Amino acid sequence: MREKNQLPELFGSLVFNEETMKDRLSSASYGAWKRCVTDGSPLDLSTANEIAEAMKQWAVEKGATHFTHWFQPMTGITAEKHDSFIAPTGGGRIIMEFSGKELIRGEPDASSFPSGGLRATFEARGYTAWDPTAFAFIKEESLCIPTIFCSYSGEALDKKTPLLRSMDEVSRQAVRILRLFGDTETKRVTAQVGPEQEYFLIDKALYEKREDLRMTGRTLFGAKPPRGQELEDHYFGAIRPRVAAYMKDLDEALWKVGVYSKTKHNEVAPSQHEMAPIYTDANTACDHNQLTMELMKKVADRHGLVCLLHEKPFAGVNGSGKHDNWSLGTDTGKNLFKPGSTPSQNAQFLLFLAAFIKGVDEYQDFLRATVAFPGNDHRLGAQEAPPAVLSIFLGEELTGVVESIIHGTEFQSSGKRTLQIGVDAMPAIRQDNTDRNRTSPMAFTGNKFEFRMLGSSQSISGPNIALNTIMAEELQQFADELESAADFQADLQKLIRRVLTEHQRIIFNGNGYDEAWLEEAKRRGLYNLTSTADALPVYTAPKNVELFVKHGIYTKEEMEARAEIHVENYATVLSIEAKTMADMIRRQILPAVSAFAGDLCQRASNKDALGIVSQYERETAGKIAGLADSLLTACEKMEEDLAVIPGSSHEAMRYCHDTLIPDMAEARGAADQLESLTAADRWPFPTYSDLLFSV
Repeated sequence: MREKNQLPELFGSLVFNEETMKDRLSSASYGAWKRCVTDGSPLDLSTANEIAEAMKQWAVEKGATHFTHWFQPMTGITAEKHDSFIAPTGGGRIIMEFSGKELIRGEPDASSFPSGGLRATFEARGYTAWDPTAFAFIKEESLCIPTIFCSYSGEALDKKTPLLRSMDEVSRQAVRILRLFGDTETKRVTAQVGPEQEYFLIDKALYEKREDLRMTGRTLFGAKPPRGQELEDHYFGAIRPRVAAYMKDLDEALWKVGVYSKTKHNEVAPSQHEMAPIYTDANTACDHNQLTMELMKKVADRHGLVCLLHEKPFAGVNGSGKHDNWSLGTDTGKNLFKPGSTPSQNAQFLLFLAAFIKGVDEYQDFLRATVAFPGNDHRLGAQEAPPAVLSIFLGEELTGVVESIIHGTEFQSSGKRTLQIGVDAMPAIRQDNTDRNRTSPMAFTGNKFEFRMLGSSQSISGPNIALNTIMAEELQQFADELESAADFQADLQKLIRRVLTEHQRIIFNGNGYDEAWLEEAKRRGLYNLTSTADALPVYTAPKNVELFVKHGIYTKEEMEARAEIHVENYATVLSIEAKTMADMIRRQILPAVSAFAGDLCQRASNKDALGIVSQYERETAGKIAGLADSLLTACEKMEEDLAVIPGSSHEAMRYCHDTLIPDMAEARGAADQLESLTAADRWPFPTYSDLLFSV
């Protein structure tokens, strides 16, 4: 067992963090790096060389032999190209070298990553550039240097570059607002994020027998097992020894690379679990979440397990999401979504709250598009995740405050205090004064908003880029108005009241699963983009493109390219799933059930010869024969439809949604019925009972 006092030594032991830099760099170079991080001051080559040499020495001492620029292309996962530190010195000898130039810039091939048309196949040059605000770390004997990734002509081809831009922009606009409230100390406001990560663990040997899991990450077939999550005994239940051993190793692997792994527990579905980290800045949180997903899979493999991050690996039980807890914090240690204990803090809080409400209402369509991809379509609105309609949950007391401001009435808090609302006369708003709403897509939880629509496999960068940029837009509008106000207090109250009145439609505290809410949402004029095929076209709506271009987060071309990547991915994923289904039907299911039906017929014939009734054999063989014919017909139609997918990416997306998905549902329906009729030892791959209850 690990001694308690060893954990601080373990944490960050494979990270070239600030403490290590302070110890290993000259005071001049350390100071230059600090100014680069805090003020954006450029690093000269001599400083970069010193940092690179210190990094190399530290990494070699830790057993590293290579370095890599670790970046996040538009694949949704990370990428890395490894180079050794060796350099020849003559006489067949080498030395270990790493220069500032190698630290600062790399040149990976940019033609083989998704670009959405920004790059032609023959245009291969791309650049990676060191992100000095993110610490380097060691993974599998390589020094990993977090970097941005751009094309030869400067277009962002990654998820980090626009995230950093959005963080800078929301900081600029938030500081303008703070100055209006007399805050002269804050220099930077940082988006803070804590992503909760859900996942499934299944036995590796069983996984390898399922072509659908290996090809697509989810089961394309599977009859409902006798027991699922009905007993509600898995959630927060005692962790089984094999899973506990995995979680222990995962924690240690994450702690070594500086990930603030904090919470672990069983989730609702059998074999489903969750890990939650401590909050950190959005850039670090996004890097860490990518690392977390990678290490979850690698650690699972060492335990003879497979970690499934697909949003819906099993039909009939809860899928996996990722709750993105987002807030804004100052460099002086204040949370701007904490209501505060004084009237002036309340006024400031209400202004930031109003900006958030207005932003979510105005850009609800884009927020929905940031979580739109095939896997997530299985979750949203499926009695386990938020509906596809965006709304904000504020809780009873804060909603009461908002309504009092809108109507100009007295507010009576749950503490039985009654007073007329004037922004500077408002009482303290208590935190955690209301129940949580698990059906809400965007819930206020005391000092942050929990964006619950993210899928478990996706990068959290896109949704956080959107939240940062939307917030920057609203704060900019507010600052422009209030900086020229003749009477700040009076104009502030008018602004808050006007915004809350105009955008109150987005506030909903009720049951998001209720069909009545969908009707109410329609009446309110809220978007209900139920599928990826419905949501992705709004990605490049003029108002959305204008927002990101205005704030310098994306160019128009970068927006269009990202939309194209998402659209192409949708049709690609569904095509792979349909092809995998067809392969399993023809090569596994139909041969297996045909052979079993043949055996039943032979047994029936043998019984008949002996004068024994063969009701089971004849009835079952007949049902199997009928369902097998239905399955073959469904498979043939699916294959025919696969052959004529339109060439246009947008037409292909719509076609796959309208045609391929119904084809796949038809085939699955017949196959799952066949599973229930076929002897367990004759079914060609592990069942849900095997997969969900074997770990």
